[in-house]
Amino acid sequence: MIHGVAVKKLRVIPDERGFLMEILRDDDEIFEKFGQVYITTVYPGVVKGWHYHKLQRDNMTVIKGMAKIVLYDNRPDSPTYGETNEFFVGEQNRVLISIPPMVLHGIKGIGTEMAIVLNVPTEHYNYESPDEYRIDPYKGGIPYDWGLKEG
Repeated sequence: MIHGVAVKKLRVIPDERGFLMEILRDDDEIFEKFGQVYITTVYPGVVKGWHYHKLQRDNMTVIKGMAKIVLYDNRPDSPTYGETNEFFVGEQNRVLISIPPMVLHGIKGIGTEMAIVLNVPTEHYNYESPDEYRIDPYKGGIPYDWGLKEG
């Protein structure tokens, strides 16, 4: 696992009315602080990435559908420099991925429906000076193939 990354199994509490799923609590070991909460969507087969942040930690899960969340440690001073982690997250695997600053990450929609991703970053989005840095998912020099791995 990439240094500084944490995975939390999410607690789902079902009953005859539906279910409640706890995602991030202020008493969780991984909780640092609250910046904002937002959702983003990704269509099947679409890649959103690579991107990273210099300040914020992302805490993301997929609340509808399925997505592949891929991390790449591009931090030269990290003990896991050059390591890649893949997580299949969503209705079939209810987990929260906590991604530290400077770790590149991307999301690919998998399955047959749009995936809805919930993120609780530690910083709010600064419109005047965004903490958002992007690298092309196919031509950015990251040693990862976003293609379907069949076989």
